[in-house]
Amino acid sequence: MNKCDDDFLINRYNDYSSYIKKIFNERVQKISINAGFTCPNRDGSKGLGGCTYCNINSFNPFNSNSAKSINEQLDKGISFFSKKYSTQKYLAYFQAYTNTYGNSDELISKYNEALAHPKVIGLVIGTRPDCLSDELVSYLSELAKKKYVSLEFGVESTLDKSLESVNRCHTFSDTITAFEKTKNRGFSLGAHLILGLPDESREDILNHARNLSKLPVNSLKLHHLQIVKHTRMASQYLASPELFQFMDSDTYVDLICDFIALLRPDIVIERFIGESPENLLIAPKWNKLKNFQITEKIKNRLIEKNFWQGKEYSIT
Repeated sequence: MNKCDDDFLINRYNDYSSYIKKIFNERVQKISINAGFTCPNRDGSKGLGGCTYCNINSFNPFNSNSAKSINEQLDKGISFFSKKYSTQKYLAYFQAYTNTYGNSDELISKYNEALAHPKVIGLVIGTRPDCLSDELVSYLSELAKKKYVSLEFGVESTLDKSLESVNRCHTFSDTITAFEKTKNRGFSLGAHLILGLPDESREDILNHARNLSKLPVNSLKLHHLQIVKHTRMASQYLASPELFQFMDSDTYVDLICDFIALLRPDIVIERFIGESPENLLIAPKWNKLKNFQITEKIKNRLIEKNFWQGKEYSIT
């Protein structure tokens, strides 16, 4: 390993908590917000029905409720987290749906409402790569001179066939354009990726690491494919389960280690799996393994394989 960072040497990858502590020099917590937006593949501008895997309730935290004001959602989240860490600061995480899709004045008003909270020191904005106007990029670039601003793009796959099959209604070319449009503008740029979409081989998944490493990605969230109730994918699964090939947890851990080895070594990895509520999850069920348990398995497997982030990375 050619990295001198102590946390990298311990974990064998760039972990998110260490990254945040280095930026802010204190503990910082995200508070998720549902600002009442929608998506272009829901409202008919690009498609209908949304992503086939998406049930917003599978990742909406307890405090995130569009019926409440942004300030109320922040207060509720802060009240919960401050019981354990009373002095920490917070990032307002615009998570649900597409949070750069809509009238610019309305978007900016909601961002400003979040930033007006005395304990909020920055924004994390989840969005799609095809929903970012020049006007909004300019505004956020100016804001980033004073506040922390992170843009998280739902990439989900680098294969257009997969994006089409799950009704994303954008292409990987859109992703490339979005990252080029927002690089060097003062933002932290994040990517979300789903591993194990139908018809994606192991090599396809490993190629995601190669393809993302070519982009100006600062951070990465990995999610294993989960089928949850009340989604179009749930209906597809019940009708044709043979279309889905789920990995067991050990196979997934081994895949992640190979993925990490191919990934550009400076990319910060925020998470390795998604966690849907047990009452909504249909498949796969890994004996209720939690994120931190999978993370420990990955750390141990990296040591066993003598792998680390970027070991197999090649600029070419």
